[in-house]
Amino acid sequence: MAAVVAQDVPLKTVEDRVAEYGDAVRERLEPPLRAAGLPYPPERVTLVGLKQERVVQVYAGGAEGESRFLCAYPVLAASGTLGPKLREGDRQVPEGVYPIRELNPNSLYHLSLWIGYPNEFDLVHAAEEGRTEPGGEIMIHGGAESRGCLAVGDLAAEDLFVLAALAGIDKVTVILAPFDFRDEQGGTLPNELPPWTAELYARIKAELAKLPPAVTASPRDELTSRAAHRESGDGENATAAAHTTENLSARRRASALSVAPPVCRDRARDARDRCGGTGLYRARFPETTPRRGRSLG
Repeated sequence: MAAVVAQDVPLKTVEDRVAEYGDAVRERLEPPLRAAGLPYPPERVTLVGLKQERVVQVYAGGAEGESRFLCAYPVLAASGTLGPKLREGDRQVPEGVYPIRELNPNSLYHLSLWIGYPNEFDLVHAAEEGRTEPGGEIMIHGGAESRGCLAVGDLAAEDLFVLAALAGIDKVTVILAPFDFRDEQGGTLPNELPPWTAELYARIKAELAKLPPAVTASPRDELTSRAAHRESGDGENATAAAHTTENLSARRRASALSVAPPVCRDRARDARDRCGGTGLYRARFPETTPRRGRSLG
């Protein structure tokens, strides 16, 4: 995503955003962490983005031992198809295992986590195939529109941002997969994929195999999610829908929302009132003066 320059915008640091949203995030996430026998914040965080299922699953763990499923958030918008990202402008969500590069407390989409794409695997195969511009600036962010990123809504972005900031971005791993390889039913991949995707998917499968399956929602959770969906006003604002890339239908979004336990559920508010912000800063909390300039991510 290209940057858009703006001046005289009040800037926030990562620490500012943690102070602003930290109490609410703690109220939402500390109970399920305690139930899993884990502290708040956890010592390790794994985010699993599943493109076909359109969901981001959150796993947490201590210094040792296996990670435990915490909650899941629906992906409200994501462009592209199944298959890896190959070049700048293809609007593909990457596939692979990535770190978090930076946190952006002033995103045009509320808050964002900058995924460390391209990684070494991506760069090696790009060089082999003569692809000089594999792309970058891939984010998990708030709002409900996307151009190669994962839009999860503002409340979910707050949860993920604060969780990553408190744990430390070096303790966060992001796994992006075409679908959940742990599911025996799996999915159908496009026929035209680079030959090296077999190795890529073997790596992703190995990382997913370390994680327990996500807990599905109960019928009561489904009712709660549909109420949250109705409150979000989805389908009632044609202007907002027109600006959302590949919007989920009401039925699909309600289904996605049902994956998350009530304590973690995002109310799926759209992006139209929350866009605007500047600057990418490293976490843990920066000590430098915030930079001017508006960033999309």
